[in-house]
Amino acid sequence: MEIFRLPALSDNYIFLLYDSASQTAAVVDPAQPEPVLQQLEQLGATLTAIFNTHHHADHVGGNRRLLQQFPEAMVYGGAADQGRIPGQRYFLGEGDTVTFAGREAQVYFVPGHTRAHIAYYFPPMETEGWGELFCGDTLFAGGCGRLFEGTPEQMVISLNKLRSLPDKTRIWCAHEYTLNNLKFALTVDGDNEDLKQRLAEVQAARQRDQATVPSVLGVEKRTNPFLRWDQPALQAAAKIADPVRTFARIRGMKDQF
Repeated sequence: MEIFRLPALSDNYIFLLYDSASQTAAVVDPAQPEPVLQQLEQLGATLTAIFNTHHHADHVGGNRRLLQQFPEAMVYGGAADQGRIPGQRYFLGEGDTVTFAGREAQVYFVPGHTRAHIAYYFPPMETEGWGELFCGDTLFAGGCGRLFEGTPEQMVISLNKLRSLPDKTRIWCAHEYTLNNLKFALTVDGDNEDLKQRLAEVQAARQRDQATVPSVLGVEKRTNPFLRWDQPALQAAAKIADPVRTFARIRGMKDQF
C-alpha cells in the first residue's frame, strides 16, 4: 500500500492509498475532488473506497464529485455521523475493521472534536514495520483538535487510545498546523529539550516549504502537550493536578493562543 499526501484548501491534507497490484485506490478525507482525480489519473487507478473520519466540510467536500466519477466506491464513516457524510454507506464504530490492499485497518471511536469522529489504524505488516494512523482532526502533529461537539473527558479517552499505539506509528493528520502547535507547546512545556529540538527542525522544514506530516507517534509522546496531560510539567503549567482538568486548561489556553 502506497500513500500519497495531497495538499488541499489552505492547509488540509488528503491521503490517497494506492494498491499497484490491483490498480485500485482509497482516499481518506477528500476535502476537494480535484487533487484526488488528478492523482488517480496519473496512477491509472480506480477509486474503490472513501474513508471519512468525520463530517466537517473540509473532510467530505469531495465526496459527491468523486462518487459521480466512481459510483461504485464505498463510503465509510462513523455510525453517529449518519446523515452528515455525503454518500455514506458503512457506519463504523469501535472495534470494526475495514480492508484495503490486503491490509486490515482497525477502527477507533475517538469523539471529542466531533461526537462521531473515528480513526483508522493499519498495523504494521511485519514485526519491525510501521503502522499507519489516519486520525483526521483528533490528533495533530504537536497538537489536537478543538472540542466542537465533545468534552475534555471524551478527548482524553480518545487521545489515550491513540497514545497506546506503538511508537513506530506514522500519524497522517489532516492539517499542516505543526509549527503553530509547537510554538504553543513551548509556552506550557518550556523545559522539554526534545520539544525545543523538534521546533527548530520544524521551523527549518517549513522555511523550505516541506510538509511536516506524517509525524511519528513516539515523537508525539515526548513533545505533544496534548498527549502529556499526566506529566508533572504540564500539570504545573495548568496549575491543576488532575489529568482531565489539565488537558481542559491547556486546550483552553491553546484556543486563545
